Amino acid sequence: MGQGTEENGNPAILFPSNIKPNLKPEVKPVIPLIPLVPALPSKVENIDEEGNIRHLEKNFTVMMEAKVNVFIPLEIISDISVEATVFGDETVQVPFEIELNREPEKKDFYKILYSEKQLDIDDDGRLDTFIYSPEFANSKVITDNYVEVQGVNISKEGSYQKKVYVTVEAGI
Repeated sequence: MGQGTEENGNPAILFPSNIKPNLKPEVKPVIPLIPLVPALPSKVENIDEEGNIRHLEKNFTVMMEAKVNVFIPLEIISDISVEATVFGDETVQVPFEIELNREPEKKDFYKILYSEKQLDIDDDGRLDTFIYSPEFANSKVITDNYVEVQGVNISKEGSYQKKVYVTVEAGI
């Protein structure tokens, strides 16, 4: 059995002269889309930019193992919201916790930094709110933090809000 083309360019099957196919005239034979040459030749040839032919002599598989050190930075994952009501000249202490994404691997290495630790909450020129916190983060949850509001230094009555940003700095 061979392969050829008809006059209009369509593929056709050519049979040897002693075999007569029993085909109806309205049905055209279908040629399967199977490659006639093997998919993997015994020798692979590559042609480089200069026209030289390179022959692949050996083919083998190499198994490799990769080890990667991944460093995840220490981050604060808790949102902190402190609310307090101060009457007159009283001093109020409000505790809060800071939660980190993991346990620090080194003691006294990561510092807790605040954008402000002494605040003038009512903008009258006198400091009235103070943030107290350990200098270093040595555990996943830091519990020894508190905000102290001194009512004696607040001169204007009202409701006040301040944003203070807390970050973790790695020691050098």
